[in-house]
Amino acid sequence: MKDLKKMEVVAAVIVKDGNILATQRGYGEFKGKWEFPGGQIEDGEFQEEALIREIKEELNADINVIDFLTTIRCDYPDYHLIMHTYICTLKNNIEFVFHNENELEHDNMIWLEKDDLDHLDWLPADITAVNAYKRLRRI
Repeated sequence: MKDLKKMEVVAAVIVKDGNILATQRGYGEFKGKWEFPGGQIEDGEFQEEALIREIKEELNADINVIDFLTTIRCDYPDYHLIMHTYICTLKNNIEFVFHNENELEHDNMIWLEKDDLDHLDWLPADITAVNAYKRLRRI
């Protein structure tokens, strides 16, 4: 069995007015699949710091990290992913104006109601995060 490279990332389930933000991957092997925004944790960064930085870089948005949701471990063909997922809100009531110039991180983004989350073609790790969020919201 081959040793897989380990990749540790953070992801934000951003909630606004009861809807959840999903972003569509704009590059690489999983181009076109849906995911929660986020990215890699840099050396010396705490998870929440990395998440705030990544969302600012990817979406030009400031977030409040509200609560930890789940940690997901998932094997992809070339790496083992550890994804720490947090429920977040936007600091400012901004409206995203989506435009894809110069091959941005995402091809698209959409706000979804909880019941519509299953209608997207999610990345494998993000499917687990979707299910964790849906279980939480049943309470």
